[in-house]
Amino acid sequence: MKYLTLALWLMFHFTGKAQSKNAELPVPPVVFDSKGELILSPSSTSSKNDFDFFAGNWKIHNRMLKKKPDNTIEWTEFESTQEMRIILRGIGNVDNFIAERNGKPFEGMTLRLFNPQTKLWNIYWADSNFGVLGLPPVVGSFENKVGHFFSKDNYNGKNLLTVYRWDARDPNNPIWSQATSEDNGKTWEWNWFMYMRR
Repeated sequence: MKYLTLALWLMFHFTGKAQSKNAELPVPPVVFDSKGELILSPSSTSSKNDFDFFAGNWKIHNRMLKKKPDNTIEWTEFESTQEMRIILRGIGNVDNFIAERNGKPFEGMTLRLFNPQTKLWNIYWADSNFGVLGLPPVVGSFENKVGHFFSKDNYNGKNLLTVYRWDARDPNNPIWSQATSEDNGKTWEWNWFMYMRR
């Protein structure tokens, strides 16, 4: 029992420190054209090898924001696994995300494609709840081992920006996180964190 207690303490201690370190990273300013569309430019170091650190098998501790009908919020936590494979001779990769959510089996899939012409990554998501490839993709690149990927969408009549952040400064314990903005990127609400370990 004491080993389980120690393991739980270490996990929460690690995720708390990791979340604090990750939260210190700023989201880059977003830029729009005259029609209100996102302008996304790659970093000078953007490469098809940016996600190579993620190849293989991972265990993941998830923290997800849940909004209740009365507008209060709570964080739910659950475990998952993920396996990533590099495809298309290195310009793409695909992973599967396996978890149990709300007492039911859940599987997600991410497809990432690097465009050699634009030097930008396009990231697509699909899951076992809906069975469709999410559009539009989130698009972006890495700089100094931190990647930011953006999309603009309309949700329930509201214009919404989404950002995925990949923090690979510690390649053995990367952190993925997701946030949304209803004010064109002036403020962001983080709603999902994944703390990964081999």
